[in-house]
Amino acid sequence: MATQASNSAFDDLLSERGYLLADGATGTNLFDMGLESGEAPEAWLLEHPDRVQALHQSFVDAGSDIFLTNTFGGTRHRLKLHGLDDQVTSLNRTAARLARGIADEADRPVLVAGSVGPTGELLTPLGKLEKTDAVNSFKEQIEGLVEGGIDLVWIETISAPDELEAAAEAARSFDLPVCATMSFDSAGRTMMGLTPRAFASLATDFNLDGFGANCGVGAADLMSSVIGFADATPSQPIIAKANCGIPSYEDGKIVYSGTVEQMAAYAQLARAAGAKIIGGCCGTKPEHIRAMRSALDEEQHSDFRVLAIELALGRMSDGARQIAIGQDALKSSTRRGGGNRRRRG
Repeated sequence: MATQASNSAFDDLLSERGYLLADGATGTNLFDMGLESGEAPEAWLLEHPDRVQALHQSFVDAGSDIFLTNTFGGTRHRLKLHGLDDQVTSLNRTAARLARGIADEADRPVLVAGSVGPTGELLTPLGKLEKTDAVNSFKEQIEGLVEGGIDLVWIETISAPDELEAAAEAARSFDLPVCATMSFDSAGRTMMGLTPRAFASLATDFNLDGFGANCGVGAADLMSSVIGFADATPSQPIIAKANCGIPSYEDGKIVYSGTVEQMAAYAQLARAAGAKIIGGCCGTKPEHIRAMRSALDEEQHSDFRVLAIELALGRMSDGARQIAIGQDALKSSTRRGGGNRRRRG
């Protein structure tokens, strides 16, 4: 039986293995298990804790080295929509304890990452949420996660730099590693206009222990973000957590286009491009993670140019493709001795 990881377990495990496999989707899989549209996934921590643990177990069984708690909407702002804002700390503590129980029963070291999603509010001056209130809201959530036994804080699907800063500041109140991912759209930027290179700079400013991209449009587009991160030569490990293809509405439910084979190829391409923590986001099921595990255990791809990515994963969106092609051109220029690379934000 594995013992609870120390605060340095994240660095130790990454150093030992060279890369880590994260988990897949929480929401998509809970919907398959019976979660209703409009229902808070966090409510299942009280109503169906066995199903939440079964999802965690499925990812551990598939080979994940890290899995996220069921707390994406765990701030008071999101829980208020479901009348659960008076249970912020207890719900997050419960989520972490459920996850901790699965990790501690694993036959190998497995890390529990406390999922912290956006508040759904805009900070001033664009919105009404003051930064101090945002920090306190995130701190309230993270306190519960830490009490429940997480190994690291995992801030995800953030679009605005000021909200990321507030979440990172709150997380730094606790003695745990902090990773963060932002979501980039078809223009290759976050909803608030941030580029991958700009996020790489913020990762240093905010003292993150890992950073990257999650969700977005699909695996091909997310690869563009990974290439942009890697071109900034960051000191922190890069995270890639792509959606399993493109969603469509079929027979009354959302279906994602990504296949097991495509997600396996994406895992190898992401590692070749420089990602050290690789997983899936929306639509990614345990069978995809199992295929990614097998692929990552095999020989690594070396070609991650746009053509290779699109042959394996489908065409990128125009904006993401322009960013990736730009990086291809810079690499080619460097190989030909074409002068200094110009850094672009």
